[in-house]
Amino acid sequence: MNSPIPVLEDTQADLLAEVTPHTGERREILDPATGGLVGHAPVHSVDDLERAIVRAKAAQPAWAALGHERRSELLLLAADAIDAEAEALAHVLSREQGKPLNGPNARFEVGAASGWMRAAAATPLDAEVVVDDGETRAELHYRPIGVVGAIGPWNWPQMITVWQVAPALRMGNTVVVKPSEYTPLSVLALIAVINRVLPEGVVEVVSGGRDVGAALASHPSIGKVMFTGSTATGKAIIRSSADTVKRLTLELGGNDAGIVLPDVDPTAIAEGVFWGAFINTGQTCAALKRLYVHDDVYDAVCEALVDIARAMPMGVGLDEANVLGPLQNRQQFDIVDRLVDSAKAGGARVLLGGDPDRTQPGNFYPTTLVADIDDRSPLVQEEQFGPALPIIRYRDLDEAIAMANGVEVGLGASVWSADRDEARRIAARLEAGTVWINAHGAVHPMAPFGGAKQSGYGLEFGVEGLKALGVPQVVNG
Repeated sequence: MNSPIPVLEDTQADLLAEVTPHTGERREILDPATGGLVGHAPVHSVDDLERAIVRAKAAQPAWAALGHERRSELLLLAADAIDAEAEALAHVLSREQGKPLNGPNARFEVGAASGWMRAAAATPLDAEVVVDDGETRAELHYRPIGVVGAIGPWNWPQMITVWQVAPALRMGNTVVVKPSEYTPLSVLALIAVINRVLPEGVVEVVSGGRDVGAALASHPSIGKVMFTGSTATGKAIIRSSADTVKRLTLELGGNDAGIVLPDVDPTAIAEGVFWGAFINTGQTCAALKRLYVHDDVYDAVCEALVDIARAMPMGVGLDEANVLGPLQNRQQFDIVDRLVDSAKAGGARVLLGGDPDRTQPGNFYPTTLVADIDDRSPLVQEEQFGPALPIIRYRDLDEAIAMANGVEVGLGASVWSADRDEARRIAARLEAGTVWINAHGAVHPMAPFGGAKQSGYGLEFGVEGLKALGVPQVVNG
């Protein structure tokens, strides 16, 4: 973990050089695994944002006029461009975000970015005849909104940027992207690649701080804001967007629960539960963050999870052997550390991990499993967003459902059972935007995705995701 592994350095440098030149302030971006320098990111200002919005607004009418077919052709070319630079994009992402190249991590994310771009291009959206009774004919169409603001997170920066940008472009909008301050290089590189094939001004990117994000959310020329991030920031965007009555899609915080029924085979579900919780080292909004296990199988499930977790190597992302990486930033490390310490102080039993090596460089927190923990523990009630899974014992199913529903957020949930019909009945009682059965966190480009309660509102993906990037218009006659 002591030094970066120099791979594809020339290719990465060439790719990052395509970023729009910026003569003003720049700041260092450091590798969260090693502390080494990844590169220098521009620190754009609100004035830079204003210029980007002007360019996007000027480009939007011509982009809309191309029509769905031509826009889709260009999106497919953008996906081809991503594929052509996939390895360089994955290396930039691994060094900046920390996630390993292999496993469901950097290469996986770049592949998902091009895949979602293709899905947005291929999804049909025809006018819908809503009335045709011989006297009245009414059709429902979706027209472009105008300029969309896309504010992304640091955990899946390239993939989620495409989730926001691709459907917006398909529907005839132009986009101004504001990446996280923690992972700007990954997004700048991605946008540089897709802008090789897109018309000028169609996608603009502004790499700035919170002042830039706030200005984007309140700007009168922005017709819609798409945001993935914390519930607190989402609430701030809602407030700042109110004066201009912006459309919003908000994918906010989650604290997803999984319920394991007594009929499971613990060894059969263990790997699925593990990756549901620890994908991207737990830094995923819809990761499994609280596991409720029936008393009859509790010890066996815990033992099976320990066996799986011990076998998963953690380390520098450019080492091909690793599948788990560091926390992306020290602030998140401190949150996980605090929550695990609170669980230990409350009498919980640490099965694995829980004791980070502070003498090593990087934000590495060990894979941690915590058993015999009270549901009221902060590690259960707060979103840890890291590699620490609390496992709560239950005996009564109604009590488990009540505990699963007992938080203010509801992004995802899962039910683990040999009886799918029973699992579906339980799913119907869970307050979450998506409920998985015998899996957790898997998303599909055609399956709508969004949250319940304070996990946000609005849908992404598929036909519903396209509709969310348009203005509905009914044509009578």
